[in-house]
Order: sequence, then C-alpha cells, then structure tokens
Amino acid sequence: MARTARAAAPGSWVLLCYRVPREPSTPRITLWRKLKRLGVAQISDGLVGLPADARTREQLEWIAEEAVDAGGSASIWLARPGAMATEAELVAAMSAARAAEYVKIAGEARAATGLGEVARLAVLRRLRAELARVHRRDYFPPAERDVAGQAVDGLATLSPQPEEQRS
Repeated sequence: MARTARAAAPGSWVLLCYRVPREPSTPRITLWRKLKRLGVAQISDGLVGLPADARTREQLEWIAEEAVDAGGSASIWLARPGAMATEAELVAAMSAARAAEYVKIAGEARAATGLGEVARLAVLRRLRAELARVHRRDYFPPAERDVAGQAVDGLATLSPQPEEQRS
C-alpha cells in the first residue's frame, strides 16, 4: 500500500537550544527540573525538544527566557527530523520514560490496597495528583498509562478495612 508524502513525513518539533552558566548552579538546576517536568526529549547537551504545538512552544519560550535571565543564552527552533527513524527514537525514549513513571504509580497503587481506609485514601489522593502530572507530559501514551489509571481507580472502589470500621 502506498503512503502519502504527509503520512510518511516526520512531525514538527519545537526545540530549545540553551546554555546556562555552571555557577551559580541553582538557576541551571531549576531550569533542568522544569524541563524534566515538561517531559522533554534530550537530543544532546543543551538541546531538548517537544512535539510542536502552541502550548509546548510557549512553555519552552518561558524556559528560554529564564535561561537568558540567568546569564545564559537560548533559542527556540521549529524543526522536523530528517528521517522517520530519528523521530521514532525520540518518541520511543519519551514513551519509555512515561511508561516507567506509570509502572511506578501502578505498583504503589497495588501496594496500597492492603492499607487501612485513611492511609489508602491519602495514597489515592497523592497518586491521582501524580497521575495528572505524568499525563501533562505524556505526549505519546504507552499502554502502561491505562494500567496505572485502572490501578489508581481501583483504590477508590475498595471497601473500608475492618480495623478502621467504627464500633
């Protein structure tokens, strides 16, 4: 079956090329933590990318501004990988990183099933918040996303444990 040129072409990405001075280290560490929360693909040292849309571009523009404010340099690029394989590698790396986060959440949810009601509900609230944070940076959802969601939802449907029922 023949592919159309559009279907075979790699997607658009927004790239952030940045450099931040080593000292003081706080701005550099803060910047990296923000990039990690966004779920960027690390392309090389000082070069990260996200699938291009208005939201991801704006997020990286804010971070670029912070890099410049910290005495560094930054530029935003819109690009397409030169080969489908290159994009597939980026997508696979991003998806694998999110899958690992979902596996951790599902494991914590399963481990909490034996807790008393108060402790289980506290874990449920924390895991729901964590699941929402991971969803925000999940651009290529892996199968583990559904498993984690079901495991967290399962905590909400458990009946109270006997030791916590009032007499």
